[in-house]
Amino acid sequence: MTETRWLSDQEQQSWRAFIDGCRALFDVLDRQLQAESNLPHAYFEILIPLSEEPGRALRMSELAERARSSRSRLSHAVARLEERGWVRRTDCPTDKRGQLAELTDEGFAVVQAAAPGHVEAVRTYLIDQLSPEQIRVLGEVGDIMLRTTAETDLPPRRN
Repeated sequence: MTETRWLSDQEQQSWRAFIDGCRALFDVLDRQLQAESNLPHAYFEILIPLSEEPGRALRMSELAERARSSRSRLSHAVARLEERGWVRRTDCPTDKRGQLAELTDEGFAVVQAAAPGHVEAVRTYLIDQLSPEQIRVLGEVGDIMLRTTAETDLPPRRN
């Protein structure tokens, strides 16, 4: 059995500041989107990859990966987006078992209307508070987190 490598006081302080800062930022971004666009941040994170994709459509499994969501949770969210008329599901032409999520014109208009306020909030609460060097380091830290978590052998996310 390997001995636990506890965090030093500085590591613990930095870790907690990072976690608390992420939670606070995501909370303010969610509140901004809700107030200005009646759009939860979680739904915005589903609509954005669709809006950036040629044809504005992705396989549901790919969208779940990009949204960092379980397939079940994504399916539930897409059902809510379908009710709003922002997304529609279609059968995948190359795989009878697969489905595509497609952003409707109305959904694309929602993204276009919400994006300026969202970007301004990201600038206000993060980007404009950092130096160019801190922005570079922030990108490096994010890349490290993505790379190391992609290499995990943990089981897939459950509901």
